[in-house]
Amino acid sequence: MTITENTLELGTLRWFYRSLTPDRRSESATVVFLHGLPSQSFIWCEVMENLGKQGFSAIAPDWIGSGFSSKPEKQEFTYTPVAYLQALTDFLSALDLNKFSLVVQGFGASVGIQYALEHPAQIERLIILNTPVTIDSKLPWPMQQWTIPFAGDMITQDPLLVDRTLEGGSGFVISDEKLDVYRKPFLKTSASGRALMATAKNLKLAQTLQPIEAGLKTTSIPTVFIWGSADPWLQWDSVVALSKSNSRLELVELADAKHYPQEHWPKEVAEAIAIFLRRKVIE
Repeated sequence: MTITENTLELGTLRWFYRSLTPDRRSESATVVFLHGLPSQSFIWCEVMENLGKQGFSAIAPDWIGSGFSSKPEKQEFTYTPVAYLQALTDFLSALDLNKFSLVVQGFGASVGIQYALEHPAQIERLIILNTPVTIDSKLPWPMQQWTIPFAGDMITQDPLLVDRTLEGGSGFVISDEKLDVYRKPFLKTSASGRALMATAKNLKLAQTLQPIEAGLKTTSIPTVFIWGSADPWLQWDSVVALSKSNSRLELVELADAKHYPQEHWPKEVAEAIAIFLRRKVIE
């Protein structure tokens, strides 16, 4: 059982994605993982491996503009939530995933929740780790800096922004071996920095989070928040309140984890996901 690296060409866009097929596959639907900023699908590898041991198959793409996927110029891809939602729709359609469970984490990954709310029949279960879901969520200062004219252009060309952001959000040191993978796209092409800046500028949290929060309050999709409650960027009290608004929403607290729980708590995250996926839903 190994994680394989794959590419998928869709028009002018090239998706890079990692996939895992276990030796003994469970009857559960495939699990799709979506990363946030400024990360890539690599951040899910340990969680995928832990789930694979329990029989779950998994797919984790790099968003367009991130990791090893295409980084088109703004004239070719607008880097807006609408553009990302359409690109994700095309990607999932090409993979012919009729039913799957979806895991999202981070700024930018809210697009995955939008997809789930618009395509509930396709979603077996929805798992949300530390992702903007309430209207009081704001872009943290380290990411706001990427959007500042001139200054943002320079900051997003520095590969060390990955170190500062991932370690700042997670609160723990990340090994150089892992950081080498995260930095590689930024060392390979300046388009990585331009894409990151464009994505951050176009997140439009004030506009996109209102329907997401409202949609989660009324959704019939079985959903769990697996949340690092020490997150310096997203408010714990807000997700607690949201989880109580709908009987379909559950909450699992990771008390010592922060913004990127899967980076340092992969076994705990995988176990929480596996328990949720295997449990029978009470209608």
